[in-house]
Amino acid sequence: MVRSVAMSSDTAPKYNNRKTKRKAREAAVLSNEFISKTTQSLLAVDETTVKVAIQVQAKSSSTSKPSRIIDTDSRQPPSAESGGVPNPTARYLLRATSPPMALPSPRRILVIMDLNGTLLHRPSKRHPFHFVERPHAKQFLSYCLDTFYVAIWSSARPDNVNKMVDRLLTPEQRAKCLLVWARDKFGLSLNDYNSRVQCYKRLTAVWADPAIVASHPDADRGVGWDQTNTVLVDDSLEKARTEPHNLLEIPEFQGLKHETTDVLPQVHDYLNALCHQSDVSSYIRETPFKLDPSYHLSDTTL
Repeated sequence: MVRSVAMSSDTAPKYNNRKTKRKAREAAVLSNEFISKTTQSLLAVDETTVKVAIQVQAKSSSTSKPSRIIDTDSRQPPSAESGGVPNPTARYLLRATSPPMALPSPRRILVIMDLNGTLLHRPSKRHPFHFVERPHAKQFLSYCLDTFYVAIWSSARPDNVNKMVDRLLTPEQRAKCLLVWARDKFGLSLNDYNSRVQCYKRLTAVWADPAIVASHPDADRGVGWDQTNTVLVDDSLEKARTEPHNLLEIPEFQGLKHETTDVLPQVHDYLNALCHQSDVSSYIRETPFKLDPSYHLSDTTL
């Protein structure tokens, strides 16, 4: 799904010609490339400690996807009151550059699941509670709840989130979720909450939540959830801007007949692979999720 960021007409400078507009679009592309596919250098880890110069270089290949741009006509950047447009911290990027290492045995990881565009699709705003499920969505979620720690976080309003969850989960299954968050958990100002602004899923907010902290199996020893043991399953690269290497990005589901039906089974396999890794972020940075066009569901068991 291709989205891009644009300023609202109230906050954007008045462009006088096409050349200036083109430069602005190019600047937006460079801003997105800062996160995912370019070199990061000379980043200070902490003002009170030694400055560390690091480089985060994405693997280049002929099959790599171009950087995503947020549609300038659809969403505005959040206001400063809502936190503005964030970037990953130097400490996060440094940690993600560590070499991936396999664990001697698998562990349960924290899976933060998106809803609309990931597990289902809402075809009409006139019927906000009518949804089309992505193939295998319920079976996939059931497996996740039995295998991982699961949280749900959507930028939709709470009423819509509750309806989507009710469509996908039984009350007993919902009770297994560590949390179910909606638009009211993004720290948006009142004006941004009621506007079409880009939302950012800062995973640090999830990791700091008391229920999440207490859910870690080694919480009594001070061990918690972080970039080494968490994955965000979402169809939006931009929403994962603060922790780009913890994103398992999948194609947006639009409820169309020609869309591949084997997305979630492949996500299932990738999540299982993450359970064998000591650091989720370093593994995803090195080996990001990619759909296999030759994949067949009979090759695995969902």
